[in-house]
Amino acid sequence: MDHTIRVLVVEDDDDINRLLCGVLARSGYAPQPAYSGTEALLYLEREMWGLVLLDLMLPGLRGDELLSVISAKGDTPVIVITAENERETRIGSLKKGADDYITKPFDLEEVSARIESLLRRFRRLPAAASPKLLRHKDLVVDPEAKSVRAAGRELVLTAREYDILELLLSQPKKLFTKANVFESVWGEPFLGGEENAINVHMSNLRSKLAKANPNEEYIETIWGMGYRLKT
Repeated sequence: MDHTIRVLVVEDDDDINRLLCGVLARSGYAPQPAYSGTEALLYLEREMWGLVLLDLMLPGLRGDELLSVISAKGDTPVIVITAENERETRIGSLKKGADDYITKPFDLEEVSARIESLLRRFRRLPAAASPKLLRHKDLVVDPEAKSVRAAGRELVLTAREYDILELLLSQPKKLFTKANVFESVWGEPFLGGEENAINVHMSNLRSKLAKANPNEEYIETIWGMGYRLKT
């Protein structure tokens, strides 16, 4: 069976799309170009993807609309590629489920490193036995199925949201600093400028948990220190 990770490259500029597909192919991945949001949606409906590289300015279905569709369907990691370097655009992409973003013009080596860093966190390693369910109050996380249920309701989380929640449940009594969270989930050194990304994903995660069970609080913030599970 072929276990090559398949990457959907959604970019309407032919030269940029070709460059990205070339980087992916040289790194051992299987790229599939798509040149519009509408074309990308057809691929997303037909197949499962290990990663989506997504330009925001697309003909047909816009990139932000496509991002919402991807996030609603499951935990496929998404790297947004945009010519817009506005703070609001980056925050909006993260809120809608993006796991990372790259601003044009970009360095191909940086793109390659970011892709590898993100995919490294999502590769499943074979295990002799299925991992145990993680539980807290009425929250149940299945690390093998990557599924989350709260009060009996299944939650649809982005990959980052899931990783944050699994991290907290892995050590229920531990207080995680923002540096702990970023370095564990993003797999990169915490330099201080990444706080906003953490805040956005944590806020989205809490909102989804609260929607599943409005009468329960699962995560608490210790001001100036970090996060932990609320007992």
